[in-house]
Amino acid sequence: MIRRLITAALLLVLCSATAQAQDMTIQDVLQEHREALEKSSRRTIGPVIDAIADSDLPAARLVLERWRDREMWQREEDGLFFYGEPVDRSTERLFDFETGADVGVYSTRDLDQLKPNSGIQAMIAAALVTFQLDDPDPAQRRTALEAIARSGEASHLAPLRRSITKETDPVLRAEKERTERLLTITFGAADAERVAAIEHFRGSLFLDVRAALNPLIATTTVYAADLPPDANVKRRLRAGSADLPVAEAFALLVEAGLATPPPTADERKSALVARIENGQVAGIPVAALDTQEARDRAYATLAAQGDVPAWDPQFSEARAVEETPFAEVYTEPSAAVTTAAEETLRSINHTVAWNQVLDLSLDGLSLASIYFLAAIGLAITFGVMGVINMAHGEFIMMGAYTGYVVQQVIPDYTVSILVAIPLAFAVTFGAGVAMERLIIRRLYHRPLETLLATFGVSIALQQIAKNVFGTQVRPLTAPDWLDGALVLNDVVGISYIRIAIFVLALIFLGIFLFIMQKTRLGLETRAVTQNPRMAASMGINPGRVNMLTFGFGSGIAGIAGVAIGLYAKVTSELGQDYIVQSFMTVVVGGVGNIWGTLLGAGLIGFLQKGIEWFNPSNTLAAQTYMIIFIIIFIQFRPKGIIALKGRAAGD
Repeated sequence: MIRRLITAALLLVLCSATAQAQDMTIQDVLQEHREALEKSSRRTIGPVIDAIADSDLPAARLVLERWRDREMWQREEDGLFFYGEPVDRSTERLFDFETGADVGVYSTRDLDQLKPNSGIQAMIAAALVTFQLDDPDPAQRRTALEAIARSGEASHLAPLRRSITKETDPVLRAEKERTERLLTITFGAADAERVAAIEHFRGSLFLDVRAALNPLIATTTVYAADLPPDANVKRRLRAGSADLPVAEAFALLVEAGLATPPPTADERKSALVARIENGQVAGIPVAALDTQEARDRAYATLAAQGDVPAWDPQFSEARAVEETPFAEVYTEPSAAVTTAAEETLRSINHTVAWNQVLDLSLDGLSLASIYFLAAIGLAITFGVMGVINMAHGEFIMMGAYTGYVVQQVIPDYTVSILVAIPLAFAVTFGAGVAMERLIIRRLYHRPLETLLATFGVSIALQQIAKNVFGTQVRPLTAPDWLDGALVLNDVVGISYIRIAIFVLALIFLGIFLFIMQKTRLGLETRAVTQNPRMAASMGINPGRVNMLTFGFGSGIAGIAGVAIGLYAKVTSELGQDYIVQSFMTVVVGGVGNIWGTLLGAGLIGFLQKGIEWFNPSNTLAAQTYMIIFIIIFIQFRPKGIIALKGRAAGD
């Protein structure tokens, strides 16, 4: 009977408490902490914010938001809290937090505004994270998560962990889990969970992971005799070694209060000057203090009398720190955490190194495709025909300017590029045919005269471009779909323009091979290249073939100009930046062989990027070293990577 009565009483108390909890409003919570709210001290406001956030009341978020934005008011007549909207400069319309009901318009003289300072606002913002992470709108949840990722705090860890179990969006859930691990690395309560979070990021390439791990392995050098037994020591140091110079070691002793720096020569001199009396210092006439030794004796006399700081002429910083222990100590106290951080960073650095190799390879491949596109026309005019055309770079420049002119007429960048490519081919093809008919045909088998003549044409074309377009840079704008870059991770990326140039180079490689292998022009060109007299006796017109071949090579240079102009500066000197590399590409690859040109472009592109990687601040030096390497290479393989076979090889 007594047990039943006790049980009934307990149930009655429990039901009463539950009913009270169900009847509690946000106003009750605010009134419970009224005194702390009125004082609004950062040191005492934390429990109030926690009580509001943990109340599970629907109006809790609204209270925190209005309080943060300084829109929360207290009515003086009864001490109740409301949020307000200004009616004019002296009155506020108040609304109930729970129901949103309008409770009237009040003069600000009858109200007290809660004005949290920046510190309290930050605490409120941290509490609001709990609500934002569980917001029904995915955009709001993502915004809150991004804010935590930028400036996470220990207070964010618990609400973030709670929100992970409720997250329905798989992408957001994965991002929350990743952010939770990053926060755990810094703010985790137990070493085991911190170590687990650190080890999860082995081999990661994300910059924020390295930013979280690097502070864990930060060290400071300290005087080691007084180190506590549980200090996280990285290594012991000896004063005077490369890692701890004597001056730095002595400064640490001074900082620890174990040594006093001796007065310098200037300080000793000033002390002597300050104690001159009747023409003497320490009984020594001032006139006798004409040597450093005499001044040191006078100072020693004053030090013995206690008038100046003590000074030992035999003092040596090296002897002072000779037997003193020093150590490099981690700022992170946990040895398990620092060990895990160092191992993870080693794995990350290993992964970064391989990805840097991949990124460098992509840069080299990109540069090789540019050189190949610039040199493929020269491979025809020089490699096949044997004509040293110093104006090849100006054909590239003409193609770039053609693209610029087309964009002035056709504002749509995609359409203009599609129009510019065939038009640049036509313009430079015509210029090449004219040049071959008027100049080159009269100079065949006279390489020096050909070089000088085409060099003169090069200068003339540059001057014409300056007269027409001026000396300023002209823009050749890429379409929007070529903006940006293909980013594989935080280390590896390549711009879409360079990818497009690589694809364009492959396309023209295919076109060149098709023309040379499958068309009559290609057959006739190969015949004239191998044996012009025999080809002429078979009914082939060598003059016509040479004209079309030279025009075709010049036309490809024009297309290369459009492609290069999309990322390079379009000026009258554009071609000069590529003429040397184009010649080197053809010569290194093997004169007269398109596959050799391809390999030559790859060799030069990768070589230049490799040299630039060792000396990134000086691209001119990189090009100089590359030219030296090419000269040495040609000494050992004068016919290039792939030597031309057949009768023409001996010409």
